[in-house]
Amino acid sequence: MLVCIAMVATTWMLSGVVPTLIEYGLSVLNPTFFLVTTCVVCAVVSVLTGSSWSTIATIGVAFMGIGQVMGYSAGWVAGAIISGAYFGDKISPLSDTTVVASSAVGVDLFQHMRYLMFTSVPALLVALMVYLIVGLTGDTHGGADSAELLRALHTVFHTSAWTLVIPAFTLTMIVLRVPTLITLALSAAAGFAGIFIFQPHLAFDLAGALASLWRGHEVSTGDEALDALVSTTGILGMIPTIELVLSAMLFGAAMIGTGMLSRVTRSITSRLNRRTSIVGATVGSGLFMNSCTADQYLSLIVTGNMYRNVYRRFGLEPRLLSRTIEDSVSVTSVLIPWNSCGVTQSTVLGVATLVYFPFCIFNYMSPVMSIIMAWTGFKIPPTGKEVRNEKGERDCHFDKLSF
Repeated sequence: MLVCIAMVATTWMLSGVVPTLIEYGLSVLNPTFFLVTTCVVCAVVSVLTGSSWSTIATIGVAFMGIGQVMGYSAGWVAGAIISGAYFGDKISPLSDTTVVASSAVGVDLFQHMRYLMFTSVPALLVALMVYLIVGLTGDTHGGADSAELLRALHTVFHTSAWTLVIPAFTLTMIVLRVPTLITLALSAAAGFAGIFIFQPHLAFDLAGALASLWRGHEVSTGDEALDALVSTTGILGMIPTIELVLSAMLFGAAMIGTGMLSRVTRSITSRLNRRTSIVGATVGSGLFMNSCTADQYLSLIVTGNMYRNVYRRFGLEPRLLSRTIEDSVSVTSVLIPWNSCGVTQSTVLGVATLVYFPFCIFNYMSPVMSIIMAWTGFKIPPTGKEVRNEKGERDCHFDKLSF
């Protein structure tokens, strides 16, 4: 998937798709509401795709270009893109992380999704409010002159509405629920063909286009900032990311295989006795697993198994556990620099993880909302069976479970 994402980013740029989206975006989008629009659009597309990765690798890249030309800092734009993409991924029935989180705990997928809304929607509303305030109070007039940048862009690329056939083709595959990997591969193939159809003046032959796909292509428009934006790194630029992901996976396997994670698990869960502390410990454990295993799927499964019996022992619903691990694992993985998500998105967007971290409002508000909901007890009914003892007093009976 990482290789396909690299190919999509390269071919969509060289075929003129991203330059066209940048030009149209500058003429249609209002700078004041740009961050809000970016977040909402990425959320909608991510719901349809079920994948934050493909959303960020396609329209996310285009929004990065538009936002920077408008004068927004790269951190704010990346934060809005990631917040929207991960919200949509989180509540989509097509999302693999949503399926893993619910199945790891044994909760029906749609019950899990409905329960997620109580923390996800407030977290998104907080993010949108912040982005709106930034748009209303911020000064984006200090950015580079868009007319000058567009003239520089036109010295290299022919922008045309016909190039949007490629993203329209991709969107069609998304609606038809074609598997993500196939969608990305075919989208890259369409973009590759678009290089010869829409940008013939670049004088690429087949060998040259394949070489650019592999090692990227340096573009010279006469504007240094624009050159950095439209130049591509190709598949070779993704190799360090792939190496880091593999290394992180091996480290996670070593942590589990040596028993270090199970030792930590026992020391944490043995002292829990209240709802808020249990949910808070689950959030902390999810963040810890994300940091240690550097893989969100493994973190979801391990954290779910860690706390499954604890929640049942204290009469807490399984869907509370599935929601909490998704709030603390799925959406925070992108905030950890060495996690597979953090490494990938920082590479795709060209923004360091620690640079966009403060602006991913939704991502760090989600675990906060989980703890707030646990503290208030909102929509958290107990599941213990109420019985009476010999004196007729109420008592809650829970099944005896191995721990």
